[in-house]
Amino acid sequence: MPPEVIALTRQVRALWHQFDWLPEWAVILIVLLVFVGGGWIVHKIAFEILRRVVRNKDVFWRGVVERARIKLRILTIIIGIGIGVTVSPMHPEPSADIRSILLFLSILIMGWLASGVLDMWTVMHLKRFNVATEDNLVARKHLTQTRILQRVAKVVLFIVTVGLALMTIAGFRQWGVSLLASAGVVGIIAGLALQPILTNMVAGIQIALTQPIRIDDAVIVEGEWGNVEEITSTYVVVKLWDWRRMVLPLSYFITKPFQNWTRENSRLLGVAFFYVDYEAPVDKLRVAYEGIVQASKHWDGEVQVMQVTDITERVLQLRCLASARSAGVAFDLRCEIREKLMAYMRDHCREALPRDRLEWPQGEAVARPPIPPAPADPA
Repeated sequence: MPPEVIALTRQVRALWHQFDWLPEWAVILIVLLVFVGGGWIVHKIAFEILRRVVRNKDVFWRGVVERARIKLRILTIIIGIGIGVTVSPMHPEPSADIRSILLFLSILIMGWLASGVLDMWTVMHLKRFNVATEDNLVARKHLTQTRILQRVAKVVLFIVTVGLALMTIAGFRQWGVSLLASAGVVGIIAGLALQPILTNMVAGIQIALTQPIRIDDAVIVEGEWGNVEEITSTYVVVKLWDWRRMVLPLSYFITKPFQNWTRENSRLLGVAFFYVDYEAPVDKLRVAYEGIVQASKHWDGEVQVMQVTDITERVLQLRCLASARSAGVAFDLRCEIREKLMAYMRDHCREALPRDRLEWPQGEAVARPPIPPAPADPA
């Protein structure tokens, strides 16, 4: 114990002997109130000094100080209680137990403080990227990477903090040592039980580094189309086109194939198929198609192509390609092309609509049923 604390303890005991009419519990309570109040005052003064120091700093340091206000207040009160129970006339055994509990809580508060600093750094890092823009590939990349690494770091920080806090309690420390030394089978069983969690954690690190998916990516999983809405440390939430949510484990995107429509950039080719008659004027339809695409607000001005991609026993297959700046816009463009080109064929080019043909054999008489005789006149 520091000599200053020993000297302060002797002074408190000497002062108590001058007021020996006070019971021991009252003296302990008064000492605790004095040191807790002193800790509160020290916190107020220190916090005002910190505010003045970081007033001209960047937003990160100002945010860290504001987020740490309550945590530092609790930590100061805990330190005040610890000093109070040490210098008060409390018996050594309960005083040591209380100091052990306070040390346990102090380590947890320090971990909480470090978690707040991590959250503030994440907020400041992500402020530099805007996901709301059309071409948001870089923003989605950093958002995905930061969110996953933040959650993994929080899990590691939680484990380290709780582990250090438990090591301050002798009973738990001895139990942990004996468990690691003698219960290898229990460790194997625990490792097998934690395998799904560890698998998803490793998958999260792989996704953060290689990024097969990012926040707001347009993907097709399990035959459903949607956008990646959230990536946690264990699962991924995909918002489907009809607003349903599909929740998938992180390991799914490492072990199973899926489609990512916005892997490199958000631009896509929209495809619309039409089935027309053999006599359809393809050149005329192509001119109409180009006029529809060029007049559309969804087209990005890059690709517009109409081609005959197949001939069946009844119709021609026309494939219309048009580019758009994102998956949602490409879907709207495809719907617009289908609607307007079908209306054009209906109103201006009806020969392009599919038809069924019947042809009678030439040079052969067609058998007709005999005409019945007219009924006799009753007159």
